[in-house]
Amino acid sequence: MASDHRLGALKAFDDTKAGVKGLVDAGVTAVPAIFHHAPESLNDAPHHHDHQFAIPVIDLAGLATPFGRVSAVGAVKAAAETVGFFHVVNHGVPEAALSAMLAALRGFNEEPVDAKAPYHTRDDGRRVRYHSNFDLFQSPAANWRDTLYMEMAPEPPAPEEIPPACRTIAPEFAGLVQGLGSTLLGLLSEALGLRQGHLEEHTQCLRG
Repeated sequence: MASDHRLGALKAFDDTKAGVKGLVDAGVTAVPAIFHHAPESLNDAPHHHDHQFAIPVIDLAGLATPFGRVSAVGAVKAAAETVGFFHVVNHGVPEAALSAMLAALRGFNEEPVDAKAPYHTRDDGRRVRYHSNFDLFQSPAANWRDTLYMEMAPEPPAPEEIPPACRTIAPEFAGLVQGLGSTLLGLLSEALGLRQGHLEEHTQCLRG
């Protein structure tokens, strides 16, 4: 349980609504104590091993053909069973959209504190939230990060709820990612021997 001194430091940090970016902009020269991880908490950290490991790469370019789809389903099944994750290429999300989304997020984070403050909240009921560490008051040590969370499913928030820097690209990018999500859920459904739309329609996996 956090001491009164630590709780006070956490609250003071949170009340600035400036996050880690605010500390950097203020010229901080030492990492504040609220970010210090106790040495004993690092004992269970994974140690580096010299394993040769390749992330499975799945090419989605051939999904329009029966052979290409069968091949992709087989590759997804193998990756999910053996590794648990995979990297997709030719996924249909344009590089321009990826770059525009990253630029928008960078633009938001570079804005003055006063411009970001209206979005700063720890109210999970709000669909757009900006803060540093969602578990700031629960975790033993804070992480050096700020987060802009936008709940885009099943429908994007109202435009006025989204920061101006992200207002145009975020809904577009979310739609592209949801389209890719639908494709991947279809492949996973088939890999499980189910109907293509099973995971999307019956488990509502795209709603999160």
